Amino acid sequence: MRVYLPATVRMARGLVEDKQLQPLSGTGFALTPALRESYATGDTEELEYAAMREAARASLRLIASERADDEKAELRRVVVSVDVEDATLRPDLDHAVVRLSGPVPWKKVAAVHVDSPEAEDAVRAAAEVIDSADLGDPDAEFVLGEAEDHELSWYAPQEVPFLLELM
Repeated sequence: MRVYLPATVRMARGLVEDKQLQPLSGTGFALTPALRESYATGDTEELEYAAMREAARASLRLIASERADDEKAELRRVVVSVDVEDATLRPDLDHAVVRLSGPVPWKKVAAVHVDSPEAEDAVRAAAEVIDSADLGDPDAEFVLGEAEDHELSWYAPQEVPFLLELM
């Protein structure tokens, strides 16, 4: 199963150094039966993209948490796409949520998706209002949409160390 793991640049650096990634609380997002049922139409690629966007939104929560401890935390959403067999469905949390039982080894990484530098201002603003957006604040939801308008760039696993070195 392809699972999209929300991450931060700091977590991506840890993935490269440790050759594994421990998703926060084991949480990831995937094309689950519940997600498929929640959409009236859409092929597999479109629905996997929806799961990846959920992971990108969760990345904003991770960025907000890092920035609470370190104002200089990097302002780019990161989503790590992995292929695993041990994902447990969690429809009680949301349509696309899955739980992984442990760290994901580097060899299971299919791709890493990262914001471009142009997204940083929008990501900063969205990370500041993510909780309000979750609670239904329409102004915060608009700010969140500004960040989500930025597409994440795709990187093959072997490109990630070079990307991080250039950041």
